[in-house]
Amino acid sequence: MFAQRLAGVSASATLKVAAEAERLRRAGFSVVDFSAGEPDFPTPEHVKDAAHAAITANFTRYTVAPGIPELREAVCARYKLDYGVEITPAEVLMTAGGKQALINTALALFDAGDEVITHAPYWPTIPEQVKLMSAVPVIVPTSPDDGFTVHADAILAAITPKTKAIILNSPGNPTGGLIDEPSLAKIADEAARRGIWIVVDLCYERLIYDPVPHNLPKVLFDRHRDKTVLCGSTSKAYAMTGWRCGWTIAPKALTAAFNVIQGQSTSNITSITQKAALAALTGPQDAVTDMLNEYRRRRDAIHGWLTAHPGITCVKPKGAFYLFPNISGLLSADGIATSNDFAQALIEKEYVVVTQGEAFDAPGYLRISYATSMEQLKEGADRFLRFAESIAPKAGASR
Repeated sequence: MFAQRLAGVSASATLKVAAEAERLRRAGFSVVDFSAGEPDFPTPEHVKDAAHAAITANFTRYTVAPGIPELREAVCARYKLDYGVEITPAEVLMTAGGKQALINTALALFDAGDEVITHAPYWPTIPEQVKLMSAVPVIVPTSPDDGFTVHADAILAAITPKTKAIILNSPGNPTGGLIDEPSLAKIADEAARRGIWIVVDLCYERLIYDPVPHNLPKVLFDRHRDKTVLCGSTSKAYAMTGWRCGWTIAPKALTAAFNVIQGQSTSNITSITQKAALAALTGPQDAVTDMLNEYRRRRDAIHGWLTAHPGITCVKPKGAFYLFPNISGLLSADGIATSNDFAQALIEKEYVVVTQGEAFDAPGYLRISYATSMEQLKEGADRFLRFAESIAPKAGASR
């Protein structure tokens, strides 16, 4: 009945979990939701003011599909200031969030049978979009032993004559892992030699906790600019998830192709959002720093609370706002056997919503968003540990 391209594509597990949390809330239960991949902070006031001003000025009509020129110029200026790279507005296209940036890229580049390398644990959208193009995702695992760092040699070992692109996500969702500049340089040099595209999801680029070198745009532009795509977003850094504003930075010819795709699908992103995003990118950046500092405080707190249990181990994330604990020590063949089962039982018993590791190609793990208040984190951690204790005799993990 439906198009064959849908046969191998799965629905979003993260959206499914979020829907379950909303169902429970509407039913009157006291839910602690650790599934949300979005900041709990309000959008900064000057950004909201710009949106109000746009409405008052009747800036409510269509714009050009790639976005208003001044917003694309602001993206160029932001990357010049943050990364020291020169970008022209003709290389920028505004999208409905980072997800549309990635799907535009997939539509423009991937054909049936192409291989596209990415790393796991992964954000499920990345491989699912590859499959939607009838291309083949090639998954390179990373390890908690070194913080889920992406290593060049592992990526390069996965290259075959069918490799069309490499998709990297740093900081990574769900692990908070990073790729370092030397590793990216090594990948870029080999990709340039072989004519392979590199796509980087930088939607969490402003949420890195320590001052480590992470100038990925400069590394790529110096080595492989003609086949580099950067995907960014206002969603995480500026608490603007619902505004739906992202972008691609790509060679002019590819950006022109994106313009065709978007012109025949969604056309421009919301006009009011564009004015709000302009204010976000060009205005004060204090809110970004304030949110990062609060995320760091939350990260340290919930990491300490959960890892005090002997059945839970967890790498402290270097970026983003997710904890990715390994709960294998709480699982057993004669009790709760999988992280999927654990997540479901945790919802049913304690009304704590997490995302199962299976969604990220990481069975035995859970994704916990700490983009919520410290009070909710403590309440959720207490319920989580109470549930862990209730199954500890079966799992052999007593305190």
